Amino acid sequence: MLSNRVGTLLLTALAPAVWGTTYLVTTELLPPGRPLLAAVVRALPAGLALIAVTRRLPQGVWWWRALVLGALNIGAFFALLFVAAYRLPGGVAATVGAIQPLLVALLASGLLGERLKPRTLIAAVAGVAGVSLLVLRAGARLDGLGVAAAAGGAVVMATGVVLSKRWASPAPLLATTGWQLVAGGLLLLPVAFFVEGTPPVPTGTNLAGYAYLAVIGSALAYALWFRGIRLLSPTDVTFLGLLSPLVATVLGWLALGQELTVAQGFGAVVVLGSLVAAQAGRGRGPRGTHTLPSTARPVAAASTSTQHRS
Repeated sequence: MLSNRVGTLLLTALAPAVWGTTYLVTTELLPPGRPLLAAVVRALPAGLALIAVTRRLPQGVWWWRALVLGALNIGAFFALLFVAAYRLPGGVAATVGAIQPLLVALLASGLLGERLKPRTLIAAVAGVAGVSLLVLRAGARLDGLGVAAAAGGAVVMATGVVLSKRWASPAPLLATTGWQLVAGGLLLLPVAFFVEGTPPVPTGTNLAGYAYLAVIGSALAYALWFRGIRLLSPTDVTFLGLLSPLVATVLGWLALGQELTVAQGFGAVVVLGSLVAAQAGRGRGPRGTHTLPSTARPVAAASTSTQHRS
């Protein structure tokens, strides 16, 4: 039903909204210059806790599928995001990353057989334009490797989203989320030590920030995100990711006193408009791509009962 779909969209939207708080938490609560350490701490403990709670380990093909999905959605994505963040202004990295909905729409058309609508393509382009107005600054420098890393991050995350839909896990949602967080965290762990060295002794403020990122930013947010992918089209879900730079901008204005310009306000309107346009007309008839097949409904229902997302 349409009301159920709207509710699922709203719950899923909480995930990118939470991720939009990451910049504020990182700058205000965490030690400087340790983004990979933050990525490991937000992924690995949260994943281990979810596995401990669900008491489920992967079986059969899900050992390598969990590793692939964890690498795409967590490990490789965070590592590429780290390179982009260090070599590009944040606005440039966010603008390049905003191509993800377009990539997901193209991949879903090829791998999942979803119909690629002109409205979706227009909404994706509008989303990139809106994010650029929201976060891009005049005179922002471009770095070839940084741009490649940002684009690579969008590619691996888009691939992870589509494969998460294609490979429907028979396990409970929280267990599958935990597998991916652990796989991604273990891949990031040696990279963090090699790049950043031995971590400093954390302060109480640092521990509070890490706890927020692990519990709220990962265990909860990623569970909501993967739940949304199970129940909705991956194209619908990935458009919601445009909320992250919007939330980050608003929090910077409210909490850090950062200037909010007219162009940024217009960009926020464009972003919200692209979200609405991307969702319009979905799930209303037999041609909608978001109605769950009968074989997937028991899994989705079971996952909903264990759920509270990224």
